[in-house]
Amino acid sequence: MVLCMDPGSFACLRLWYHQRDVDGNRRDAGIGKGLLIQLYLAPLRGITDYIYRNTFAVHFDGFDGALAPFIPTVTTDRFKPSHFKDVLPENNSTLPIVPQIISNQPDDFINLAVRLFDLGHTSVNWNLGCPFPMVAKKQRGSGLLPYPEKIDAFLEKTVSSIPNRLSIKTRLGRRKISEIFELMPIFNKYPLEEIIIHPRTGKQMYDGKVDLDTFEQCLEQSVHRVVYNGDITDLKTFQDVFDRFEGIDGWMIGRGAVANPFLPAIIKAGKDDIPQKVEKFRQFYEELFEQYRQRFSGPGHLLNRMKGFWTYFSKSFQNSRKIAKKVHRTQRMHRYLEIVDRFFTEEAQWKE
Repeated sequence: MVLCMDPGSFACLRLWYHQRDVDGNRRDAGIGKGLLIQLYLAPLRGITDYIYRNTFAVHFDGFDGALAPFIPTVTTDRFKPSHFKDVLPENNSTLPIVPQIISNQPDDFINLAVRLFDLGHTSVNWNLGCPFPMVAKKQRGSGLLPYPEKIDAFLEKTVSSIPNRLSIKTRLGRRKISEIFELMPIFNKYPLEEIIIHPRTGKQMYDGKVDLDTFEQCLEQSVHRVVYNGDITDLKTFQDVFDRFEGIDGWMIGRGAVANPFLPAIIKAGKDDIPQKVEKFRQFYEELFEQYRQRFSGPGHLLNRMKGFWTYFSKSFQNSRKIAKKVHRTQRMHRYLEIVDRFFTEEAQWKE
């Protein structure tokens, strides 16, 4: 029996799986190497909120936890209830989560981390990876990576002042991959829970290829557990990276799993033999739509949210550009419903 006082933390997940291994009942990746892995859902702001995460967990398997989309700090002690809605325990009963904070002000970070601890979150993550220019130009997310002295001062003040365990999600740099090599010795100075690395620069956004050579150097230099994140879109791309970095047991998937929600289970099984994908996906989509319909105040908000989802959903279907274009062009909810219903009824074919 495993006793864990913090079922919502990734550290507890590793303890639980370790005990399973000792008992001889280990779930492994199904990829022939016998290494136990954990898969985490990456944070995508406006996509992977608690409604999405809960609906996903009802319909699909494979993820062991999720990193919630970032919460910005504020310069006041008066937080609005909406500030914490996505990470409230009562909204996250289906999948363990770790809240993510984006900030460049240590005092504000400490204040928010303490509030999250009071809600039961004994782990928090610091966002040093957000690539979007509106964030980065304020020296937040990946915009802080060119300033190692500021990151060092931030960690020196926060790590000893917060009651939570701290992990970091980062990119290789804002503009240059060399920025990460100034940061690794700084990260190594502090008792971090883990480092999640997306091996691109912030300026790349999601363009170009991930830099696995630089990631390998980070892996060699880090004294902390390293989680890989970036461009895992199918079983083959996972296996290719897994074969190169056999010691990694933590993997984070975002866009690939939103596009193909079967992917985490396929990776865990080591094979893709799931039948009736279109029918199962449609059941998931219809519940997701209904959950958002009940919570959004008007059809405009709902339609915009669905358009965001179909940017990813369409990628798993044959002739994906056709359905994506139709959805994004429509401005009326009734027309949107007609388009999607006709798609599932007459056109939808899963891209194998």
